[in-house]
Amino acid sequence: MDKEGSSQDGMVIVYTGNGKGKTTAALGVALRAIGHGLKVCMVQFIKGEWHYGELNSLKKLEPDFELIVAGKGFIGIIDDDHAFGEHVKAARTALNIVEQKISRGLFDVIILDEINYAVNLGVLKLEDVMNIIHKRPKKVSLILTGNHACEEIISLADLVTEMREIKHPYKKGIRAKKGIDF
Repeated sequence: MDKEGSSQDGMVIVYTGNGKGKTTAALGVALRAIGHGLKVCMVQFIKGEWHYGELNSLKKLEPDFELIVAGKGFIGIIDDDHAFGEHVKAARTALNIVEQKISRGLFDVIILDEINYAVNLGVLKLEDVMNIIHKRPKKVSLILTGNHACEEIISLADLVTEMREIKHPYKKGIRAKKGIDF
């Protein structure tokens, strides 16, 4: 990637770490982009079967924002009733969707939500994600979210922010709050 790219060039942005706010930060960029007349697509790699408040609010941003929920839900947690192979298939389908969205050239910003986590869990291959980054047109910005971003992805990124948990209400037994956490 050019170190002295034009202001029209896209960027590779990574939001990672064990703290909350990675997807929220990506959505903040999406709001900013849409405010400037850009088109945004978000493909969710892990989240899938739970209902989140953003699913309702993001519909209001159509047609400038497209959300594709491709995951089968969080892997290996209490209510995960899918075989690991189903998660792998869903993640590969999501990656194919991202490739199609990039190749059609309709979007300026593409958010790959929880993709770092998908690589860490082994449902996606790092090489396949690196391929997406390398093949993206210069004008397209990619935002990769999720815990455990690989050093290889971090080294390719233009901007990396690590969310670090300092305090979390769950540790006091406080459950996730509607409208705040989901």
